[in-house]
Amino acid sequence: MGMFQRERQVFANAEPLDDSYEPEDIRERDKELKKYQRALQPIIDNRPTSNIFLYGKTGTGKTVATKFMLSHLENDAAEYDDIDFSTVWVRCENLTSSYQVAIALVNELRENQGGDRISTTGYSQQRVFDILYEELNALGGTVVIVLDEIDNIGHSDDILYGLPRARSNGYVDDVRPVIVGISNDFQFRDNLSPKVKDTLAEKEILFPPYDANQLRSILEPRADKAFHDGVLNRDVVPLCAAFAAQDSGSARQAIRLLREAGELAQSADSNTITEEHVRDAQDELEKNQLYEGMQELTTQGHAVLCALAYYQSLNKVPVRSRDLYEQYVKICDRLDADSVSERRVRDHLSDMNMLGLITVYEQNEGLAAGRYHEYELDIPLQAVLEVLLSTTRFEELANIIQSTADNHHQSGISRY
Repeated sequence: MGMFQRERQVFANAEPLDDSYEPEDIRERDKELKKYQRALQPIIDNRPTSNIFLYGKTGTGKTVATKFMLSHLENDAAEYDDIDFSTVWVRCENLTSSYQVAIALVNELRENQGGDRISTTGYSQQRVFDILYEELNALGGTVVIVLDEIDNIGHSDDILYGLPRARSNGYVDDVRPVIVGISNDFQFRDNLSPKVKDTLAEKEILFPPYDANQLRSILEPRADKAFHDGVLNRDVVPLCAAFAAQDSGSARQAIRLLREAGELAQSADSNTITEEHVRDAQDELEKNQLYEGMQELTTQGHAVLCALAYYQSLNKVPVRSRDLYEQYVKICDRLDADSVSERRVRDHLSDMNMLGLITVYEQNEGLAAGRYHEYELDIPLQAVLEVLLSTTRFEELANIIQSTADNHHQSGISRY
């Protein structure tokens, strides 16, 4: 017998529990899908279409809904001879500027048409934009440009100004670019430049967190396909839904919890998945979610986290928000990145608090000092540094903070 064997006692087909699985129908998002359909209808009517922005936390169905709607739109548009429609999709996860997004779009368009990719360096931004307009012109018709996790570009929002105006400015002729922006950041639009806000003229669709009943509705058909009959105890799916609803309202989290519970049951040679397996899976995933939560922060979020890690390395925590902001600005300067307002930094800190990454203390020193907040990490410094080290842009800073922490620790030992 080998170490690895194919086992079938729990999973019948694990694909419905995979992150990449695309369901045949979208549950519990009827209102959002109707709004989405109205926003896309002008494409079928062959008339100008507004840009569309989707907002919501991770796991609330924005991306899967977009894939679902565009797939239907593509099939339905093929029924009309006078509609020339195509899509191009770019994930902006590691793209922190309009320049990088434009290059990614050019390369995606060229790859779809069998052309050669362009280098990520060596061009001026205007030249990259000109190449992008040439590729869009060659494609023609209505082109839906999906920019997933668009909030990563921060203040570098030229792409959101240039694309909607490309036709009126004469940069493209027989093409109508339509932007579909997907963002985890509800405040993303507030931080766009005034000229971009005026130009976008977008329709907004908000995707709120799911509640326990909605998550249960999403999980049940996947569970029916994923597991053999009789494997699931009746309380497993409701418990997975309840845990995820209490935490983030994320369908992705609920699905991963159910899959992890199944894997724990299978590794224990159990023919059934029980509530105990779900609770053990929840403990395991909570540890992983902290890392994932840090990894999914925007560049600005990472800069704020980096500033807090610096104070943590000196053991100068909890730290006041004004001091933390000063360090954050220095970090942005070192990264050659735009810094945001102190109020916006507090928004990022609030998000980190909800993710369980930091602890916030409210202080009140009376009339003299008034109320203010102090912050410190709620997770080991080493865990933060591991994530920053894995992010190329922050690698050097993470090494500096690590060195600072080591030196501070050594000097502390020498004093005692």
